[in-house]
Amino acid sequence: MKTTLLVTLSLIAPVALAQPPRAFVGARVLPIDAAPIENGVLVTRDGKIAAVGPAAEIAIPADAERIDVAGKVLMPGLVCTHIHIGGIGGADRSGPIQPDIRIYDSINVQDAGFRRARAGGLTTINIMPGSGHLLSGQTVYLKLRSGARVIDDLFYRFDDGAPMGGMKMANGTNSMREPPFPGTRAKSAALVREQYIKAQEYREKLQQAAGDPDKAPERDLRMEGLVEVLEGKRVVHHHTHRHDDIITVLRLAKEFGFRVVLHHVSEGWKVADEIAAAGVPCSIILVDSPGGKLEAVNLIYRTGAVLEQAGVKVAFHTDDWITDCRYFLRMAALGVRAGMSREGALRALTLSGAELLDLQDRVGSLTPGKDADFLILDGDPLSAYTKVLATWVEGERVFDRSDPDDYLYAVGGYGAGHDSEPYLCCHDDEEAQTR
Repeated sequence: MKTTLLVTLSLIAPVALAQPPRAFVGARVLPIDAAPIENGVLVTRDGKIAAVGPAAEIAIPADAERIDVAGKVLMPGLVCTHIHIGGIGGADRSGPIQPDIRIYDSINVQDAGFRRARAGGLTTINIMPGSGHLLSGQTVYLKLRSGARVIDDLFYRFDDGAPMGGMKMANGTNSMREPPFPGTRAKSAALVREQYIKAQEYREKLQQAAGDPDKAPERDLRMEGLVEVLEGKRVVHHHTHRHDDIITVLRLAKEFGFRVVLHHVSEGWKVADEIAAAGVPCSIILVDSPGGKLEAVNLIYRTGAVLEQAGVKVAFHTDDWITDCRYFLRMAALGVRAGMSREGALRALTLSGAELLDLQDRVGSLTPGKDADFLILDGDPLSAYTKVLATWVEGERVFDRSDPDDYLYAVGGYGAGHDSEPYLCCHDDEEAQTR
């Protein structure tokens, strides 16, 4: 009976295949949670980091595959806390409050954006619905494994097995439109308060029912998502730009007790002390070609430095396509140029982002026991000339710049960012037309 059960489970559950140990030797290793290591060694086994340290101190297993990365830089895989790849479509025009939307129901895992992300060194991402709604739905945290056939192959999961993610919210001009959307900032806040009060009441009814289905309220998918926010399971990822909008978010978070990450914060530098006092982290974007949105007119490169110096935890995000994910490293370089510490900027690409997603026990630093997610660079990560040579996820290489197919996604333009086939009306080469 036990044998039959084990066989059955093996058919329906993914099985982690054993990996031979690998030792990456000779690189300058940037653990993020410790000082840089010259002539370092990273040992991986079965998808995890087994050891990391100076070559003189690390015993390489006799059966390990040795990979020479001398002269290179090795650092943790990049964590993007805000991205829109996958051909997604979330909430619609039916109303400004749609917390029942699950963005993973609309993700195409074979979208070219995933290959661009791996080419940029991204290994963990938070895919978000858009910001045109006050509540636009549930985000999803994905591990960028290669060869995914369905979205389930990429999920991080909560302890209960459900796909892991947060809740997307927004304020400011994005959600201010014709009815049924709000026309003012005050009305926007009022609508959000109304929904969270309903969620509090729904949670109270569930608690009173104590598991008795006859006493439980009628199931409400919108309220279920918000109850997860109220209980702290699901973090609110809040799009906000102007300083007054930022303060409104902090006010709502305090009023209803939900955890929140402030995203974008173009004017975060104006209220850095208030953000720090609230103990709220920020996910920011530093674009090298500012413009477009009026409420972002006061975006400055010093935002990261000002927030860091105020004691705010700072992570970076791409908001891809706003910043192409292949240029994510440039974000840290811009931050340092404007006054961020080097350590803080590199942490903002990795460990801080992992902490904002509650994934710090899995990723974000080269710490024994964590997932073997890392990238190999041909130079300093803050140099504009540096290239990602390889990206590894759970001990498996998912991007190799020396592979011509991967190289296309690393350097290609429009065609490397979309799944459309080129129109070869006048080309006679049969092989080229079938690629």
